[in-house]
Amino acid sequence: MSIQLKKGTLTDLKTLQEISFETFSDTFAKQNSPENMKAYLDHAYTDEKLTNELQTPHSTFFFLYKNEELAGYLKINTDDAQTEAIANNALEIERLYIRMSHKRQGLGRYLIDQAIQMALEQRKDTVWLGVWEHNQPARAFYQTMGFVRQGQHSFFMGEDQQTDFIMVKKLTD
Repeated sequence: MSIQLKKGTLTDLKTLQEISFETFSDTFAKQNSPENMKAYLDHAYTDEKLTNELQTPHSTFFFLYKNEELAGYLKINTDDAQTEAIANNALEIERLYIRMSHKRQGLGRYLIDQAIQMALEQRKDTVWLGVWEHNQPARAFYQTMGFVRQGQHSFFMGEDQQTDFIMVKKLTD
């Protein structure tokens, strides 16, 4: 089995848009109304928004390939690119998505391990993320990876205000 991470660039815009639509829809469509899903997708993954995200300093996308097939992606933020000031000297995992056909193959664990390694290389002492309160499989997974709930914030799915739990993993004592 061959696993490879490739840093995303502006030339990957359409690939990023396609996998974002696919993985977000696969993960959340069943628990949300079609109207709210459409509103979110139409806002979150526009060419303009993704171009801005790809060009934001301290924000990086990584495409995950398994046996040369695109399996998922990771987006990390540091410094002022973080979506919230959760901890000093931290790395945020803003997005971690695996395609349905590649789930339960250890790829999420691989991406978390890679994010932690990047945080350590950048001398960060905390890794954090937000996860929807109703996404029990993801919450359980992050707990097994050593993340602990530290708080919560609002997330809007179209018109629906939802709650994301903030989960934190300390890398140093």
